[in-house]
Amino acid sequence: MASLVIPLRTRQRVWLNLSLPRQTKTPAAAATGQDSLFSSPAKRNFVLGLLLVVATLVLYNPVNQHPFVNYDDPGYITDNLHVRAGLNWETIRWSMTATEQANWHPLTWISHALDYQFFGLNPAGHHFVNVIIHALCAALLFLVLVYGSGRTGPSLLVAALFAIHPINVESVAWIAERKNVLSTLFFVATLGAYLWYARQPGWRRYLAVTILFALGLMAKPMLVTVPGVLLLLDYWPLARIEGWEAPQAGIRQRRLVELLMEKLPWLGLSIASAVITLIAQQSGGATRSTMQFSLGVRLENAIVACAAYLWKMIWPARLAPMYPHPGDSLPAWQIALAALVLVCITALAVGARRKGYLLVGWLWFLGTLVPVIGLVQVGDQAMADRYAYVPLIGIFIMLAFGLADLAEQARLSLAARAFPVVLVLALLAWATHRQIGYWSSNYDLWAHTLAITRNNFIAEDNMGGALLLLDRPDEAYQHFQAATAINERDPMSHFNAGAYLQQHHQLAAAVEQYENTIRLTSDPPLRASAYANLGSAYRDLGEDAKAQESYEQALQLNPAQFNAYLGLGILREKQGRLDEAIRNYSKSVELRPTEQGYLRLGRSLESMGRRQEALAAYQQALQLNPDSAEAQRAAAALGK
Repeated sequence: MASLVIPLRTRQRVWLNLSLPRQTKTPAAAATGQDSLFSSPAKRNFVLGLLLVVATLVLYNPVNQHPFVNYDDPGYITDNLHVRAGLNWETIRWSMTATEQANWHPLTWISHALDYQFFGLNPAGHHFVNVIIHALCAALLFLVLVYGSGRTGPSLLVAALFAIHPINVESVAWIAERKNVLSTLFFVATLGAYLWYARQPGWRRYLAVTILFALGLMAKPMLVTVPGVLLLLDYWPLARIEGWEAPQAGIRQRRLVELLMEKLPWLGLSIASAVITLIAQQSGGATRSTMQFSLGVRLENAIVACAAYLWKMIWPARLAPMYPHPGDSLPAWQIALAALVLVCITALAVGARRKGYLLVGWLWFLGTLVPVIGLVQVGDQAMADRYAYVPLIGIFIMLAFGLADLAEQARLSLAARAFPVVLVLALLAWATHRQIGYWSSNYDLWAHTLAITRNNFIAEDNMGGALLLLDRPDEAYQHFQAATAINERDPMSHFNAGAYLQQHHQLAAAVEQYENTIRLTSDPPLRASAYANLGSAYRDLGEDAKAQESYEQALQLNPAQFNAYLGLGILREKQGRLDEAIRNYSKSVELRPTEQGYLRLGRSLESMGRRQEALAAYQQALQLNPDSAEAQRAAAALGK
């Protein structure tokens, strides 16, 4: 922080042409040996940044009472054995090569493992870390903008809008979106380091920018657009491009080609990250082919989505974690209207390019959206609130600095400027508080999502999952059927329907649903789960050979598929091969302790005459479920 603040005082004196004498302490200050908190820009900015942090923590405090959600949180935390191993060298080694969740983001995995190290599976700690990072992002954004522009008021407004806007709730309240807030923290730090480098170029400062940028890419590859953002900063506020703008004091201008060459190593990092990400997404089955979404359909959706983000910034209502892709159903008038809005704003920004923040803010918005706008379609969403986390900073810059200039031209008083700003921020804070409430439970989240979206098969799937957690399986099955009716090629709804049918002893129908899942997805974890459940269905049908083959397929796809080991153990116990059964049961409970796993392990150990080990297994089952009558009887019999 010091590196951002100390040059600020010098830069303000030069850029604003204020020849201020050295400040002297007042008699009162001299007597106490203390200065006022606002006696210097550095102290003032520190206090304002601290207030931003406090306000953000207070606003987002309710999320600390929220649970994990059944959408990505299991894959990232609750069901991820590497993360649940805590932070150790093996976890770090795994994180550097893992492409789970169709991404390469080792720093994000390390942060989740560190959370587990401290908080275990208590979601409050995981939520609090997300909120802390978001608050630090807001404060650092304020300091970086002040450092770059020399203007406190609009910089503070940009950071405040970022901190409290409802569209950012998804990135903060959703633990699995740690990658978004964490990468943004490094994004803003990279911008600050670049401003520092631009004032006095040198290899050490260049290296600092490079390291921060690389760390950001290791948190989320969306930051591949950073070299472009840095070039925008060369235009405004730095005015580094020779012949484009009058030079600023203390800034050495260079030819555009030199500035482009300067960015080449960073562009190389972006290309490398993009290639790795594309490989990870393809291997995880996340990318969609042009057969499903043609290039024309993608372009139409991208145009409408850009305009929709702007509308949600102005009127942040009907926000949801999943907006289904419309395919080719977008009406022509909607595409034309969205295109007209984008063209008009572009013309305004270019026409007013002497106000550098307008052009820079608009290109920031459009440019940073490119990786997630759907030209390379990942997943089935048309857009996502979390994708606007970084891009809307550009629009906030346009608004805050533009309104500040208009207020200065109109010579408005401080009160006349402050009242509408405070009113808008208060309304946004109220809307954010309301939006946070939708994340208070899985049921509330998906009920809200279904109420405000149409044909949302992913929300139907997750609503079914939420109802299963509430022990309402019949209602859950209705949502799984609804998801299949909306999208018959949705593998998750087939998998969930299969699980319901298997629990209700409709085994042939369950087998058909699991086979549909395997046919429709290339996602290794989902295929592994389907094969494991398919094995259990075959076993209950008496088709042991098919059951064993299914379990082995599951373990080839996912060596940590605990219920596949459990199923193999049951087969081996049935065949009288108790040693092998014990090994499989032991592996199953090692991967995930379950009451059934420990009970079966105890029975096999008891059959082998290993009474003390069997008793320990039954006691482990009782720790998981103290009301287990079977474990109580078995433990009591051995304890006599």
